[in-house]
This record gives sequence, C-alpha cells and structure tokens, in this order.
Amino acid sequence: MRYCFYFFIVLICSSNSVAQVFDVATIKYAGDDSKRINLVILGDGYQSSELDKFVTDATNFSNEMFSQSPFAEYSNYFNVYAIKVPSNESGADHPGSALDVLEPDSPVTEVDTYFNTTFDGFNFHRLLFYGIDGHSASQNLLKINAVLADNFPTYDQALILVNSDVYGGSGGTFAISSLAPSANEIALHELGHSLFDLKDEYYPGDLRLNESINATQEHAPDVVKWKNWLNTNNVGVYPYGTSGEAATWYRPHQNCKMRYLERPFCSVCKEGMIEKIHDLVPAIEDYSPNTLTLNNPVLPVAFNLSLVLPIPNTLTTVWTLNGTDFATDTPSVTLTDTSIEEGENTLTAIVTDETAMLRIDDHATIHINTVSWRITNSTLRINSIDSESNTYNISLFPNPSTDRLNLKFESKRTPTLSVKISSIDGKLVQKTTLSNLKSKVINISKLATGLYNISFYDGVTLLASRKFIKN
Repeated sequence: MRYCFYFFIVLICSSNSVAQVFDVATIKYAGDDSKRINLVILGDGYQSSELDKFVTDATNFSNEMFSQSPFAEYSNYFNVYAIKVPSNESGADHPGSALDVLEPDSPVTEVDTYFNTTFDGFNFHRLLFYGIDGHSASQNLLKINAVLADNFPTYDQALILVNSDVYGGSGGTFAISSLAPSANEIALHELGHSLFDLKDEYYPGDLRLNESINATQEHAPDVVKWKNWLNTNNVGVYPYGTSGEAATWYRPHQNCKMRYLERPFCSVCKEGMIEKIHDLVPAIEDYSPNTLTLNNPVLPVAFNLSLVLPIPNTLTTVWTLNGTDFATDTPSVTLTDTSIEEGENTLTAIVTDETAMLRIDDHATIHINTVSWRITNSTLRINSIDSESNTYNISLFPNPSTDRLNLKFESKRTPTLSVKISSIDGKLVQKTTLSNLKSKVINISKLATGLYNISFYDGVTLLASRKFIKN
C-alpha cells in the first residue's frame, strides 16, 4: 500500500482548526490496512439523521464496484471505509451559472454542506466539485484533507458521495459522484480517473488530453502503446474525432466505461488498473520464518507464504534452491537434511501474476514479488536462517523491436540484475547488467530476425523470462 497523504497539509490544517473526529464505518475488510488499498468514502449533503442512508449508499457502491472487473478479481486487495461527516442541510449547491447548458438546467439551490460541493463547477453543469472555481476549491480542499488526516490518514484513495439525485461527478485528486440513477457507474468512471489515471474516451475538449494508459497521439499499429491488445476484445486505434485536435488523439476502444456508463472497462484500461493495484499492494502479504535469525533451528524446516490472492487465483509461485527450481505453485515447502548443502544456501520464492488480463510476454512491465531465506548449514546443525522480502518492477519495450530494447527495473533492495538473451533453442547470444532505477538501451540490430528469450537474474535466481520478437 502506498500512503498518498501529504503531511505538510496536515500541519497546515491542524494549526488552523480543532481536529474533527467522526465515526468511521467498515464497509469491506480484506486485511491489514498497511497491506491493502484503502478506499475511504466521504459523504457531503447528508444531515445527521441521514448518516445511516450514507452508509447504505456507500455499501451499495462498494458492492457494485466489486461485482465488476477487474475489481471483482482483485477484491482481496481492497479495504473500504466510510467516514460519517454530517452536513447542516441536504443536497448540493446549484448556482445556475453553467455555460454549457441553458440554465437553470435543474432548480437553483444553495445549501449548507460540510464540503460545499456544487454543480456548475468551472462553468460546467455536470461538473460536481468541491468548489465553483479554483479559489473556493482550494479552501474546501483543506477541509477534505483535514477530515482524512483526523480520521483515516493512511487512505490511498478517497471518494465523495454527494446526497443529490441530479446527475454529476468529477475526477481529480478525489472522485466525486452524485446519487443520480447512474450514481455507481459515475463513481466507477471517476475512480478510473482518480485512482488509475485513466482518461475520458469521449472527447473532453481541446487541451484536456495527455499521453496516458488509454489515450495517445501515436496511432501506428506496430508502436501504439496498447499494441499487445490490438484485434482482441475489439481493441483498436480509434480517433476521438474527425477534425481539429480531436482527430490527433486516439483511444483503444469504442465502448469502454471511460466513454459510456453501463459498460465494462476495456482490456487496455483493465491492464493498467491491475498494474496500479500491483504497484500499491505486494502479492506476498507475509511469510515465515520472518525473524532475522532463528535460535537453534532444526531440520526439517517449513517455509510459508501468505499471499493476497486474486479471484480466481492467477498467482504463480516458483521456489528455487541455490538457483535451481525446487517447487512450483505451492505456498509452503519443507527443507530436509537431504535438500541443502553444507555452508550457505539460498531459498527463494518468486511470485508473479499470470492473469490473462495482463499480456505478459509482450507487455512492458513485469511485477515480481520475492522472499529469500539464507540458510547457513553445518555438518552438525543449521546455524542461522535470515529472511528478506523484495519487489521488482521490470520494464521491457518495445516488443517487437528492430534495433534496440529499452530496459529498466525498480527494486526495494537489489542494486543490479543480470540479463541474458537467448535464442529459442537456448543458445546465449547476448548478456548485460542493469542498475536499479537506471534505464538501459540494448542494441539488438545484429541479431537475426526471430523469437528470443530474455531472462532477468538476481544473483543466481531467475526472476522472470519473457519472449520478444526481433524484426
């Protein structure tokens, strides 16, 4: 889990106001908050007498969220909480000042709510926001941050449900949705923006798009960022429009939730969402033994993993002992006196997600979680067992490639990886090393056209092996 709260804001808020502590309802609990994505739902425009309704609305949204892919498959990676913030009056403001509709599109209303949510934000009627303009939004943002700091500072994403049946919502730092008939769909669409940085797949207007998971100005099929999904599940390269700036931008699908409500997320969006989930939550929740040194360990010794499992489980576990495969797809192994050698031994568990919603071989990013145990053994006894967990994000692109491969990896603990490129028949044709957080370009122009394996090693431990095509 990644904490996204900025503590200097906490200091500003705490220096100017008394802490506001509210009741927090647990909507969904999958595990330790420090090892999950914590979605915190705030309410605005709910009076004290309506807070039970707020919890019901939050629960209904949560149930709908985890009935849809990819949230359904990765439900175990999320906790959901609701902070009961009372407002003096019900609803949300509607000043009637929008420029994109003939106002008043709905009755002009001014109500006293805790976060001052309002329609007509920045002159767009359906833009439901915590301010009518930048100045008011900055003031109300302090209130939101203060409530989160005082009640759930370790949130990963906040969603604001507004007690109004007028259609509206917005993305940004916080997802916001009204309770219109499509409220749950609005909230899911806006979470696509706020939590996963997905862009609208309808045209939002000039200067409102940038390069992202599901929007690009690169349309050539062999290099477009979602080339691994082309011609699958109706993924293509579709222009946003036929003229002007809209014609220079492209989306991957014609019928995705980021374009229309009541639709599923497209394959490209799902892949990006799953990657973000793996960025925030390691697949290995816990392991044993996990002390730095065990006192007088005696063989046989059991080594165990506790995994955060997708539904159905798509995690693959490979155990290696001293660089050689030892066991696969089991959360536990046992070492006996015949398993290990005298001296230092290394047992490593390598966990990856092999879901079909990630195009593993030709996708740019590989997420890997590992635990390694260093076992020092003598003829008389085991002297010590030391353990260490690690995560790796390995990037490989473009694939296919004509002349070069771009490689990069990120890791909590490992300074370097070794890389080996082999022909499909196993002959080593090239090798190099990578340094943590540093990009490297490998020249493959002299390789013959064909299919190759590229393998990444931490010491003698094979972390991952992927295929790539040399054009």
